[in-house]
Amino acid sequence: MLDRSTCVGFLYPGFSAEDDYPRLEALLGDGVRLPLAHTDMGEDAHRVDALLEMGATHRLADGLTELSRHAPDAVVWACTSASFIYGPDGARRQVEELAAAAGLPVSRVSSTSFAFAHAIEALGVRRPAVAATYPDDVAEYFVRFLEAADCEVVQVSGRGIITAAEVGTLGREQVLELAVSNDHPDADVILLPDTALHTIAYLDDLEQAVGKPVLTANQVSAWEGLRLAGDATPRTGLGALFALPDHPRIATGAV
Repeated sequence: MLDRSTCVGFLYPGFSAEDDYPRLEALLGDGVRLPLAHTDMGEDAHRVDALLEMGATHRLADGLTELSRHAPDAVVWACTSASFIYGPDGARRQVEELAAAAGLPVSRVSSTSFAFAHAIEALGVRRPAVAATYPDDVAEYFVRFLEAADCEVVQVSGRGIITAAEVGTLGREQVLELAVSNDHPDADVILLPDTALHTIAYLDDLEQAVGKPVLTANQVSAWEGLRLAGDATPRTGLGALFALPDHPRIATGAV
């Protein structure tokens, strides 16, 4: 029986699509709690130097202190770009540092980048198309991260948006267009990797529009956190990922 006090804490950079998380909490139901702490972004810029600083552990520490009041079962750094920008080894060290700072086992801590890799594995797909909001050079870091997880990226496009604040203004039609325009005949899944992008209200619409699974950053972050907390309950209305009947064994916290 599901522990009705399942709690996953999220470290979220700045302010853009954070309202996806209370929406998720309402859709998940069953007493699931998804508290969120905003972290200090430094400079809001999808630029390599800014992202490396944004994901530094000292910038996330205050958020961990805030989340500790909720006694979370698992914690997720809900930022894709400021985790994959370090590469797989650096992103793994980031998770280890966060686990130590949070006083949690590393098996209960992850980031959105690893969440994408684990979600791809759980769905049994390996050929993603990446519909990125980032500039092309930043999107390529994500491609390399996925390739290290044995994915074959068949399409990648960067929309060239510099700030998370601007990404957060994109609405339903723009999000659907982003997915559809970046589909590829050889892709078996489409990835929308920015946690600044509102997607939770559109997950089923996205999959209907392209006729295949779509993974979005806030979606996989929540799925990863629940998985690490031991909740593998299938749910509808949140895309193919959440409808999986059970989660296969996946290496936690690292690719």
